[in-house]
Amino acid sequence: RVNREEAKRRFANLLPAIPASQESTIVIPVPVEIIKPTLTTDRVNAFGIKERIGRGYSEFRGSIAGRVHNVVLAASRINGILIKPGQTFSFNDAVGDISAATGYQSAYIIKEGRTVLGDGGGVCQVSTTLFRAALNAGLPVIERRAHAYRVHFYEDGGFKAGLDATVFSPSVDLKIKNDTPAYILIQAKTDTKNMTLTFELYGSSDGRRSEILNHQVWGLTPPPPPLYQDDPTLPKGTTKQVDWAAWGAQASFRYKVTRNGEVLQDQIFSSRFQPWQAVYLRGTL
Repeated sequence: RVNREEAKRRFANLLPAIPASQESTIVIPVPVEIIKPTLTTDRVNAFGIKERIGRGYSEFRGSIAGRVHNVVLAASRINGILIKPGQTFSFNDAVGDISAATGYQSAYIIKEGRTVLGDGGGVCQVSTTLFRAALNAGLPVIERRAHAYRVHFYEDGGFKAGLDATVFSPSVDLKIKNDTPAYILIQAKTDTKNMTLTFELYGSSDGRRSEILNHQVWGLTPPPPPLYQDDPTLPKGTTKQVDWAAWGAQASFRYKVTRNGEVLQDQIFSSRFQPWQAVYLRGTL
């Protein structure tokens, strides 16, 4: 960390010499202090972290620059978090405030029945990927909500509809409980070249086995016809697409976790995705 008092002293000492100096640039070495980590190597084994217990993966090719930025930023806020045994992890609490003030950029989000530009678009890519990691690890998912409509990013890579998790603080959260005997370490790997996100959960395996059974997608509903709206801010003859069509569907799967014949989790995750229409703005200027 920066030694602020020493930095101020060095700056103050240089001020009197500046008017007479011929130099156009004044360099002040920033004094720093070394902070010891709260978790040192000799204490690692006390947390019981021995192996990878779960993995989640997703792709986000085709994302606009702001969305890519937000995926990287939100993933970095979760990377390195430790979940204590018995603790319930809250995605919203871990990520914190999602706004321009905390570094997020404008990208597409779902708001009031429309896809609009807003701060933090793309954060749900992170919650979706972490949800998959929790399922793979066989952890209890205390809270999860599906998106209003099918987002193609969450089905890229061969995934069926329904393996997603949306978040919107403070009302919509993703919560995961650590019911293992050891701490769980969250590791995030964001690859902006191949546009992939991976979460790996490290802890200590207790022999549990996770399964996703009878994953079904049905009731496909075509999107409504495109909607065209006049926009006086666009030149006449210009058409701009601001929302994209998506087929409606229902999806469900059975999440079962067993350990030596004991059933730890057995629940149905259901999703209902409404059909979504494309929206175009037509210039009238």
